[in-house]
Amino acid sequence: MDYKETIKYLYNATPQFERIGAAAYKPGLDTSRALDNAFGNPHRCYPVIHVAGTNGKGSTCHTLAAILQSQGYRTGLYTSPHLLDFRERMRVDGVMIPEEEVIDFVERYKGMDLGLSPSFFELTTIMAFDYFARRNVDVAIVETGLGGRLDTTNIVTPILSIITNISRDHMAQLGDTPALIAAEKAGIIKPGVPVVIGNASGEGVREVFDAKAAQEGAPIRYATDTSRFSSAEAKGDYILYHDTPSGKIIGELSGDCQKENTATILCAVEALRESGMVIGNHAVRRGFTRVSELTGLAGRWNKLSDNPLTICDTGHNEGGWQYLAPRLAEFGDRLVMVIGFVNDKDISHILDMMPKQARYIFTQAAIPRSMAADTLAGQAAAAGLKGITIPNVAAAIKEARALAEASTDTIFIGGSTYVVAEALALMKE
Repeated sequence: MDYKETIKYLYNATPQFERIGAAAYKPGLDTSRALDNAFGNPHRCYPVIHVAGTNGKGSTCHTLAAILQSQGYRTGLYTSPHLLDFRERMRVDGVMIPEEEVIDFVERYKGMDLGLSPSFFELTTIMAFDYFARRNVDVAIVETGLGGRLDTTNIVTPILSIITNISRDHMAQLGDTPALIAAEKAGIIKPGVPVVIGNASGEGVREVFDAKAAQEGAPIRYATDTSRFSSAEAKGDYILYHDTPSGKIIGELSGDCQKENTATILCAVEALRESGMVIGNHAVRRGFTRVSELTGLAGRWNKLSDNPLTICDTGHNEGGWQYLAPRLAEFGDRLVMVIGFVNDKDISHILDMMPKQARYIFTQAAIPRSMAADTLAGQAAAAGLKGITIPNVAAAIKEARALAEASTDTIFIGGSTYVVAEALALMKE
């Protein structure tokens, strides 16, 4: 198979949660362990930092990777989903896995005839672990896909576990209360392995983490218990952090949620240093300042154009919109919103947070899991949001540009990661 045929095989032969939702969700670790065994348990060849949480996982993973790369560690990074290219999911020192490596792994897997029926995420996770071993990485940063306890990635025994925060998302799979969701995320806490918690707000959440850490004998620390910077100044395209343990830091990622992520990352750096990793202050500052360049991160309050100002963000759940909504409300009635969602989430709480004065274009990404644009428009109307329906992302963005006055208006594109992915692909063209 060539690369296109290989990717087609991965999409068609393995159920993919991102595209079809719950039908592709396979809780449990038996298949991933069997695959891992078949490939020689590659994840045991290098230390792993394991990251879970409802929001902030991607920013945390990429920034930590940028810091470790800046220190000179050969760093593997496994995240999901991708935006434009499947190979975004697995990188070494910021460089995507080569097409030839993807082809080689799939051919080796098919040749084994293991009698397994892995999901897309199970197979790609072992692909990442195998690739990192073949590249002799010094450390790998691994992001969970969904939850933690039963997530495919949870076969690893890391040197550090990180749980960024807890919010309502994937409730059908993880539970409908903060404490139940926390219990699933806490499943990545391993015996004797230090764990960093970013934000433990929510009824019963801290108690869940404390109990699990005590059960496993895992040293636990909370990023919110100690101030790791004296102030954070929003400076347009960046945030300036004063008086951090590494001095003044320029944070390239500028969304309001990044202040919480920064506290989590600095807490994780502290834990890694205590474990024996050498991480200089220069590496911390460089990693925060150049995270997108060093790791390929995209989709976090990304400016796509200046005329009119066009922003996209992959925030797609209640926790993400708690930060997005106030920032968007500042634009008042000079805001055009292009939004779409997936069809298996309760978005009522998100719609209630969205700015009422904005003009809306309701759309849908070209995947089976997308919520129909007219369905979204109906739910939005019930929340007091007014707009038009255009069930095609490219056409919706074109209409937004026609509606916007270049000198004064701002266009926001988001709601679903897949809407953002299509917007980025259009900009690339």
